[in-house]
Amino acid sequence: MKSHTVNIPQLEKTLDELIAKYDARSDTGQVMFALALPRRNWSWKYSSPGSTDHYFIASATKLYVTALIMQLRHEGRLDLDAPATRYLDPSIMDGIHLLRGVDSSRTITVLQLLAHTSGIADYFEQPRSDGSSQYRKCMSHDFGWSFDDVLHITREQLTPGFAPGSPGKAFYSDTNYQLLGAIIESLEEMSYEQVLLRRIIEPLDLAQTYPFTNEIIKRYRDVAPMYFGKRAISIPRAMASVRADGGIVSTASDGIIFLQAFMTGKLFPASFLQEMQRTWNPIFPPLEYGVGLMRFLLPRYYTLFMEVPPMIGHSGASGALLFYVPTCDLYISGTVNQIKKRSLSYNLMVRLVMACMGEIKRVSPF
Repeated sequence: MKSHTVNIPQLEKTLDELIAKYDARSDTGQVMFALALPRRNWSWKYSSPGSTDHYFIASATKLYVTALIMQLRHEGRLDLDAPATRYLDPSIMDGIHLLRGVDSSRTITVLQLLAHTSGIADYFEQPRSDGSSQYRKCMSHDFGWSFDDVLHITREQLTPGFAPGSPGKAFYSDTNYQLLGAIIESLEEMSYEQVLLRRIIEPLDLAQTYPFTNEIIKRYRDVAPMYFGKRAISIPRAMASVRADGGIVSTASDGIIFLQAFMTGKLFPASFLQEMQRTWNPIFPPLEYGVGLMRFLLPRYYTLFMEVPPMIGHSGASGALLFYVPTCDLYISGTVNQIKKRSLSYNLMVRLVMACMGEIKRVSPF
């Protein structure tokens, strides 16, 4: 069957003009985006003039962790419904979920960690009794922490959100993915970063993607700066500490390659992806969480009743996005490098998606 092609020059002109307006804003950092319509053999890329192209994808890292977990599941080495204590030293989980005198720590499953339905407290952004948080502290001054620190903060300074597996509930917790990183290390008997390289980065030839660690902390200056409002922040030790919950550096183009592999069965069986989307729980409206991935579902009353298609993937607090639009086979990867105004990247993403869909429908509907 002959495939139709979008009006590439007109679409690219529209996208260039749209993103340039965001790039010119005083509240965005370096703006880098890539889009792809594989069925129509089309791709587009934009980078701020003079940008490094490399940026922290922050919590979009969780998609990579999800892919690793699904690979181990496919190999029969991991059962999502098994308690995490099957794969971790029980001392790691002990006391991680103590709510109103009930300790549910040893019942929490791998699936609940992936889906943020464990109820485990969030060591990074959840406020402590004095109002402080790891997030607020590292926005004011750089410091590092260890996995043991994550466990201590979660156990001793925070309260779980709800009982594990409570129907209809999800609580976004970076602690969940620190624990998943530990499970990966336990099963593979090597560091999470080594597993990431061996199983994903090298096979997909993601030459511009790497985990940010203390060993390469001097490379922080080679990565696009993140902004908190109008202030550029320098937090290399913090970014080397987040690891499995947010420590990957990549580019918009590499993000497209990874996302296509994730969504098309190249990293793990495509049937798993269907299972991962069976149940969605609200986290930060209009974001919902399935098993290891987000859904961006914008209600019509947000858009003056304009229909915006659902998008699946993940975002990061740095302003990074990795999303796929199933209705038109569109892939989006990029960042605005802005931490404080997190709606910016979503607003831009919606505008880019709607521009693409408008041109696609004008030329030929799917």
